[in-house]
Amino acid sequence: MIDLKKLSKKVVSGKLSRRDFMVKAIAAGATVPFATHLLAESAKAATPNKGGNLRMGIGHGSTTDSTNPATWENGYMANVAGAFVNHLAEVNNKGEISPELAESWESSPDAATWRFKLRKGLEFHNGKTVTAEDVIASFNHHRGDDTTSGAKGVAKPIKDIKADGDTVVFELEGGNADFPFIASDYHFAIMPSKDGKIGADGFDVGTGGFMIESYEPGVRTTFKRNPNYFKEGMAHFDSVEMLSILDANARQSALITGDIDIMDRVDLKTVDLLARNPAVNIMETTGTLHYTFPMRTDTAPFDNNDVRMALKLAFDRQEIVDKVLFGHGSVGNDHPISSANQFHNSELPQRQYDPEKAKWHLKQAGMEGLTVELSAADAAYGGAVDAAVLYKERAAAAGINIEVVREPNDGYWSNVWMNKPWCACYWGGRPTEDWMFSTAYQGGVDWNDTFWSNERFDALLLEARSELDQAKRHEMYGEMQAIVSNQGGVVVPMFANYVMGLSSKIAHHDDVAGNWDLDGNKAAERWWFS
Repeated sequence: MIDLKKLSKKVVSGKLSRRDFMVKAIAAGATVPFATHLLAESAKAATPNKGGNLRMGIGHGSTTDSTNPATWENGYMANVAGAFVNHLAEVNNKGEISPELAESWESSPDAATWRFKLRKGLEFHNGKTVTAEDVIASFNHHRGDDTTSGAKGVAKPIKDIKADGDTVVFELEGGNADFPFIASDYHFAIMPSKDGKIGADGFDVGTGGFMIESYEPGVRTTFKRNPNYFKEGMAHFDSVEMLSILDANARQSALITGDIDIMDRVDLKTVDLLARNPAVNIMETTGTLHYTFPMRTDTAPFDNNDVRMALKLAFDRQEIVDKVLFGHGSVGNDHPISSANQFHNSELPQRQYDPEKAKWHLKQAGMEGLTVELSAADAAYGGAVDAAVLYKERAAAAGINIEVVREPNDGYWSNVWMNKPWCACYWGGRPTEDWMFSTAYQGGVDWNDTFWSNERFDALLLEARSELDQAKRHEMYGEMQAIVSNQGGVVVPMFANYVMGLSSKIAHHDDVAGNWDLDGNKAAERWWFS
């Protein structure tokens, strides 16, 4: 049966001609006046309205959070960033890299020098004019031996930054054809500087569509609209309230009762039931989100690759996709590169559940009858504890005893992740292979949560970054995926779709970004009340 409402939206977005819509509508039995009415309603809904207070229930956040961009490591703070700061570049709602605070950029032929020209007339929330010096200080906040920033790894290849009038010049250690994507990393928020540093007067001032009014870590953040926002047709709400609601049932109840307008991470067990509510719309996007079980390879027994391989073979990936994601995703292959990425290695054999082969690897390691602890909490992702229990049940056939440790949600990212030897984790992924690998897999970077290092991998990472031949880059990134899959310390059982619940009053453009949840963490800026 033809969905005429969806077809009418395609006309408004330019994906279908008005004439073709009328032909299809009449063929489906609609009258001309009714078809014309649908087009008018779709056009009205696609026109953003100003006003209202947006309330967002976000399934992330911790009392250890702060507005210092070097500390941002979860989806709550990424959404806060999406509301109150901007970057040199952004991934837009179509998934394309586009200028933000920069109006344009250009590179040298070897992609080792990049020049970003700033827009004119930009102002911070405190009235200070944005300068090239602010950009330099904002990037330097994540560079150097002393920084503990999660972006230290991706900033490391930046050799020098200097100002040339209203242009910021980046000198890289080697060529990087993907550098504009790196400049869009949510950590690289541009903030006002003083004496070459940001944060002298706090980290709550940006250039974004909304200004922070109050901030309670792990609880709530309130914003009011920036009246001088430089982006036309953005930041439609008068005010925004972001609530950290870690429990999926509590978020869902708040959406149903009208206490919030948007929720992320819908409980996939009840998504079909929620979709029946006429006051709620379910939106689903695909991208690079993946769920993992990182092992600390600097800690026994995970320092033995035979043990790691045994654990990778000891569970049924499709079962976890079916029972934890309820089909809203796809199986993973123990590396972080999604089929949505440009250089995904589709030829790498898919790892299957094989308890006998897992036993063989344990015998090689001399660790038959292995017992290990696996820490998990719903803070990692909805269903993380269920996934760990399924893992335990299937691993038993390989003679592996997994003791599931249910950890508290609050403080999970500061107390468990990268501290306990084996735990559940999620990654939003990154738009490029280099960005993902540089963030979490390069030897020695701060967010390498498996503490893994491989000389061949690190050498390929540098070579692929500066290689301009796309075929050669595809080959190198393919080999890197194989190295991580076969030798790395991460178990990647599944890639998950982003599933969100929206009040029927919420409107947005047809194209919604999938690089992060909630329209690339930009829902506050891009959406509106219909």
